[in-house]
Amino acid sequence: MGCLLAESNISPLDAHLGYWLRFVSNHVSHAFAAKLAGRGVTVAEWVVLRDLHDRDGVAPSLLADRLGMTRGAISKLADRLAAKGLLTQTADPDDRRYQTLALTPEGRALVPDLSTLADRNDADFFGHLDPAERARIEDALKGIVRRMGLRSIPVD
Repeated sequence: MGCLLAESNISPLDAHLGYWLRFVSNHVSHAFAAKLAGRGVTVAEWVVLRDLHDRDGVAPSLLADRLGMTRGAISKLADRLAAKGLLTQTADPDDRRYQTLALTPEGRALVPDLSTLADRNDADFFGHLDPAERARIEDALKGIVRRMGLRSIPVD
């Protein structure tokens, strides 16, 4: 039988700010993923849909760079969204290797509804914060992103 020894120089898990960030983040992300799943979309698909909503069409490589994803990930997401009728993949007639991704009318119409789900999820978790408190938290997190040079958009 093993004996658990408490070592005073070993910090507990919940002594780390990262623990609490991850704790909250996991719950926020899971709740949002569940809301999106009810509409047949994943978080990664939502990120692509939202980005494309403000553009007439974009090359997959540019989308990958902007979102901090691999080109392979964008290709798989584009294929899934096209299969759902939410995105078109148009090949250049002069160079079939070059494609443009754009939302279909159905995809464009879905984005505002999904955005409402994102807003509701945000309000569920952070709506109780007063504006100054929310701004402090957001500024602190954005400061970490800048200082660490973080680029990839969270999709899972």
